Amino acid sequence: MAKKALITGITGQDGAFLSKLLLEKGYEVHGTCRPNSSPINWRLKELQIHDEIKMVPLELFEYSNIIHTIDKIRPDEIYNLGAQSFVSTSFEQPIYTSEVNALGVLRLLEVIRNVNPEIKFYQASSSELYGKAIEFPQSESTPFYPRSPYSVAKQFAHSMTINYREAYKLHASAGILFNHESEYRGTDFVTRKITSSLALVWHNKLDVLELGNINIERDWGYAKDYVYAMWKMLQQTVPREFVIATGKSHSLREFIAIAADTIGFKLEWSGEGKEEFAVDKNTGKKIIKINEKYFRLTDVDRIVGDPKDANEVLKWKPSVSFEELVQIMAKADYDRVKNDKLLI
Repeated sequence: MAKKALITGITGQDGAFLSKLLLEKGYEVHGTCRPNSSPINWRLKELQIHDEIKMVPLELFEYSNIIHTIDKIRPDEIYNLGAQSFVSTSFEQPIYTSEVNALGVLRLLEVIRNVNPEIKFYQASSSELYGKAIEFPQSESTPFYPRSPYSVAKQFAHSMTINYREAYKLHASAGILFNHESEYRGTDFVTRKITSSLALVWHNKLDVLELGNINIERDWGYAKDYVYAMWKMLQQTVPREFVIATGKSHSLREFIAIAADTIGFKLEWSGEGKEEFAVDKNTGKKIIKINEKYFRLTDVDRIVGDPKDANEVLKWKPSVSFEELVQIMAKADYDRVKNDKLLI
């Protein structure tokens, strides 16, 4: 009999890639959507798997709804990827963010404990937990220093996952995933905003790309690689936490340079700080400028992960380099804009 997996947040980047992986491994895949809403499933369609997913309504605010759904499906594995995913939005909606990202996870864990404690549970933790990091690179033992309502809520969920594992012997693991991107990221995320906006500028459908702090440094990998690590965690005999990262950091400025070059621009920067801008040397046109409204209230300057445990225990390593990742995203958005098929 095929294993059953339930994925919250299935219509997002990670959910789509994970669904494809699990289907290829013979799973019966169930995905959640908000009740009385139409799922935004363009990613599942592009991956040509939307007809193979069994969609079910699930509301992380509603405990009884979670009980009913899990009791009905009886999944072998649950991957909790559903969340309010934007750090900037968490400052504007801290209570909503906490309800979903913190208490939503607690509700899931409580239902697993009461309905079927044999269910294996994966919690999507985040490198944002480290925030103002006190050591480099960051490993599973590095203390957390969250710098946003988003990361504070994620810390609650992370710690609660560990607590339920230790208190109730659940097979509950958490992946501390560093930044992972792809051509299936939403355009509200800065990386995809960059590649899609530059493609729009190139095709004369947007005047200028506006950004905030472009000097931040992140450890960026390819999302398709990272969902494989999620699956590997739930196949382990002993559940635990793993840092999933490349071990290398790059600035957003580097990301912009590769994306622009891939699309065909030749950038030249001028000005300083909030007055900085870039022109395309081919045309002399200003195509990028800094806008103060995109700066965070509290930002994280640099984070980089130490994937040693994932390398050794999970036998996991990233297969796509930083440069290749940016090129994949830029080429995909160039083609989408060219063919009037840009999706968010």
